[in-house]
Amino acid sequence: MIASAPKPDWIAVDWGTTRLRAWAMGAAGNVLGHAESNDGMGKLDKEAFEAALLRIAGDWLGKGAVGVVACGMVGSRQGWVEAPYRSTPCPACPTGAVMAPARDPRISVHVIPGIKQSSPADVMRGEETQIAGYLAGNPEFDGVICLPGTHSKWVRVKAGEITGFRTAMTGEMFETLGRHSVLRHTVGESGWDSSAFEEAISNSLAHPEKLAVALFSLRAEALLQGLAKEAARARLSGLLVGLELADARDLWLSRPVALIGAPALTLIYSDALSAQGVAPAVADGATMTRAGLAAARALLRETT
Repeated sequence: MIASAPKPDWIAVDWGTTRLRAWAMGAAGNVLGHAESNDGMGKLDKEAFEAALLRIAGDWLGKGAVGVVACGMVGSRQGWVEAPYRSTPCPACPTGAVMAPARDPRISVHVIPGIKQSSPADVMRGEETQIAGYLAGNPEFDGVICLPGTHSKWVRVKAGEITGFRTAMTGEMFETLGRHSVLRHTVGESGWDSSAFEEAISNSLAHPEKLAVALFSLRAEALLQGLAKEAARARLSGLLVGLELADARDLWLSRPVALIGAPALTLIYSDALSAQGVAPAVADGATMTRAGLAAARALLRETT
C-alpha cells in the first residue's frame, strides 16, 4: 500500500522480517503519509533494500536529501547494513545508528542497532525502539515492559536504561501448534471464548509442567465432547500465555507493567494480567515505534 504525501521533513521506517512500513513525518512530529509493503528483510538481498524503500516512499521525495531513520531487521547481518548490537545495561534511547549505503541522493538512511544480552543469551531488534518511544513519554517509568508478538519480550527498565530482558516464543508456538500440529483440526482460525482463555491462564500458571498433556487434551475433548473451535483457540492461547506469565512472574508480580504492541495482542495480555490483579498501562506499537525513531533522529541531529 502506498499513500501520497507532501515532501516530509524526514521518514520513519520499521523494517521487519516480513513487512516494510514507512511514515512521512512532518517537522512538528505529525504523520503526513503512511506506506507499507511485503518487502520484508527475509525476501531481499543487500542490493534490493534501497529499491524496496523507494517503491513505497519515492513519491514523497523531491530535490535535496531527506533523512530516513529505520529500525528492525533491516539492521541485521542479513539486512541492508549490519548495525551491531548494543549490550545491556544500556540507555533505552537508540544510540549508535549506522548509515546505510544508499545510491539515490534524495535519501540519507540511518539504521538503529538492536540490543543483546550475554547471560542468558538474548537479542532484540525493533523492540528497543518501541521502548525508547514509550520512555520518551514516560521518562520516570521504573518497571517491566512487555512487548507481545511472535517472540514476546519482557524488558526490565530502570532510570531510562534497559537492564535485562527475556524472550518467549509464544506467538510462534501458537501459530505452529494451531496450524501445523494435530491441533490444526481442533483450533479455529478466528473466534474467542473469554472464559476458556481465563481458565487456561489459571491452569497454566498453577501447573506449567502439565502443558504437553493439556495441549493434547484439546484434541481429545474436541473428538469426544465436541469442544468448539473458538474455545479451543482461546484455550490454546491461554495455555501458552499462562506459561509465559509463569516464567515472567518475578518481573510482573511486584512492579509496574506496560504493554506495547498491536491492540489485539495487548488486549489478550492485558486480560491475562488483569486476572492476576495487575493493571498494566497499554501503548500502541506503531505509535511507540514512531516516537522511538523520532528520539533516535533527535540524537542524530545533535551529533552530526
